[in-house]
Amino acid sequence: MEKYLDKSLSAEERAIALTDAMTTEEQASQLRYDAPAVERLGIPEYNWWNEGIHGLARSGIATIFPQAIGLAAMFDTERVGKAAVVTSTEARAKYNSYTKYGDRDIYKGLTLWAPNINIFRDPRWGRGHETYGEDPFLTAENGKAYVKGLQGDSDVLRVAACAKHFAVHSGPEAVRHEFNAIATPKDMEETYLPAFEALVRDANVESVMGAYNRVNGEGACASKFLMGKLEEWGFDGYFVSDCWAVRDFHEHHGLTTTIVESAALALKTGCDLNCGCTYMHLPTALSAGLVDKEDIRKACIHLMRTRIRLGMFDDKTEYDDIPYTVVSSDEHKNISLECAERSIVMLKNNGILPIDENKIKTLAVIGPNSDSRTALEGNYNGTADKYNTLLDGIRERFSGRVIFAEGCHLYKNKSSVLARTGDRYAEALAAAEYADAVILCVGLDATIEGEEGDTGNEFSSGDKNDIRLPEPQRILIEKIMATGKPVVIVCAAGSAINTESDPDALLHVWYPGSEGGIALAEVLFGDISPSGKLPVTFYEKSELLPEFTDYSMKNRTYRYAENNVLFPFGYGLTYSKVECTAVEYSDGTAAVTVVNNGSTATEDVVELYIKDYSENAVPNVSLCGFRRVALDAGEKLTVKIAVSEKAFTAVNEAGKRARFGNKFTLYAGTHQPDELSCTLSGTGCVSTEITFD
Repeated sequence: MEKYLDKSLSAEERAIALTDAMTTEEQASQLRYDAPAVERLGIPEYNWWNEGIHGLARSGIATIFPQAIGLAAMFDTERVGKAAVVTSTEARAKYNSYTKYGDRDIYKGLTLWAPNINIFRDPRWGRGHETYGEDPFLTAENGKAYVKGLQGDSDVLRVAACAKHFAVHSGPEAVRHEFNAIATPKDMEETYLPAFEALVRDANVESVMGAYNRVNGEGACASKFLMGKLEEWGFDGYFVSDCWAVRDFHEHHGLTTTIVESAALALKTGCDLNCGCTYMHLPTALSAGLVDKEDIRKACIHLMRTRIRLGMFDDKTEYDDIPYTVVSSDEHKNISLECAERSIVMLKNNGILPIDENKIKTLAVIGPNSDSRTALEGNYNGTADKYNTLLDGIRERFSGRVIFAEGCHLYKNKSSVLARTGDRYAEALAAAEYADAVILCVGLDATIEGEEGDTGNEFSSGDKNDIRLPEPQRILIEKIMATGKPVVIVCAAGSAINTESDPDALLHVWYPGSEGGIALAEVLFGDISPSGKLPVTFYEKSELLPEFTDYSMKNRTYRYAENNVLFPFGYGLTYSKVECTAVEYSDGTAAVTVVNNGSTATEDVVELYIKDYSENAVPNVSLCGFRRVALDAGEKLTVKIAVSEKAFTAVNEAGKRARFGNKFTLYAGTHQPDELSCTLSGTGCVSTEITFD
């Protein structure tokens, strides 16, 4: 038996044996994302590129979960992990079937380039909805749960997860191929690196993907600083470039002058796998003395080690019998529905919700996202076998009459070249006139906010120009509000939106997945209580935001915000009144007493925030723990939440993390302890003082 097939040996030993059985040319060929077969060794071709940030993507039918930002809004790592288990199980099922038929093409492998754990620092960034929001702690907790759910806890990985995009990457999309992100040592350690460190150290993530931009002058896919951090954290997986990012070294960044030099720079610095075609030039780089054989061998060992950890060279693994029938099964779609239910954030409610079907007999469902499948999907998505749009969910659940009108296009001001501007408003007004109340479904979709090159419209290469809705929707809202009818605005978007209106109720549903319409209807009609929380700050005005290209954290996100807050991070209403009444801290654990003082059973989220009074601390508070709870009306319980030692540390200007102070305040509530959160929620927070000798 060949040594690399011997399962009694470690993955490292097997990978070394397999790599050393190849010629240098064969090794170099394996460093491409579309690695060819090495038939003489029985190595089949393999395409490393697959996606799965909220369900298996781009590979036909699959279960579609709420986009990652919606998963973050649950504040529920257990269900984030369940979503990942479903995603990886479906990936295995498809891999089993595809390889049986000899199909090893793109989006059909076991290396999922997920999750995206970049910090959503600016609401204009188009790809922010792929992330878990603006907070490093929330991002790290969700990221760890997702990685563990993807990879499983067996000796064989179910799939290989990937932490991306390393690091300091969050727009602008239009200049990402040439942009140099400048971040201070303090901001690096305080904000941009913690989630990556957590996924490497605590979740053993198998892969890390570099970003397109430079970071403090170095290409993110060839950064000695970033590669040094991975070594410091004990990373032993493979490093992959973002797709065609290495080509940017010579074409845009000016780090090299030729494609051969770019390939050499990336490989020598530690980029094992090239998503792109630049590594086709490695043999030339070798001949020119820009790389040596050991550079190629080392990278190949890392890649073969991952394939061995995935069981690709074993005669049998525990995942080989996962049948194709698990794909988009009822069980999996029910988990997607659970996530969608908990991701919906109620921002306003004057009592109109839940809808009383004894009083409201006719509903007008109006707006461009009412019957939109695209608004359910987000990006990096699969295809559902059945979509439940917002309109579908309301029609199925409501006992009365539903009158539907699109109202306007998502961003165009008329329906055709022959029509006049605003040609759909009259239909919307007619629908509202004959209804008892209006459900106004507005927002965005991934044709407006998304990745550079994907959006295909007049917006800024995937980024938003501001935090308002497109003008046709703003006009629609104004016209419908002027009717005087009760209005519930449902905003489907992957980012902070100011609807510039005061409706009777306002729900933010993100991109809720294929079951989104069912979840929305359950909330609207009171079958369940909303319980999602904002994983990002909602701002009032775009013009008060810092410059988009400024990567300083000053006046960005809830930890540093000085003004301009419309709805705070961590905020979200329910149909009841859940309050924290006491908090005690001892030996790394907070014990929080929480009670439902309302008349409705609900889930809610207990949130812990720390205030550090040292000079190196962030200006405001920091999330340091959370726990989703379910409470019947009048029920009281005590929950225990771990608080890590890291929560009591701060970062100085040199980037050193330590405990600089000895006095802290620990807050517990269902929101932040700031005045605006308390006012909007109608509940306060409790606190305890913590002093260290």
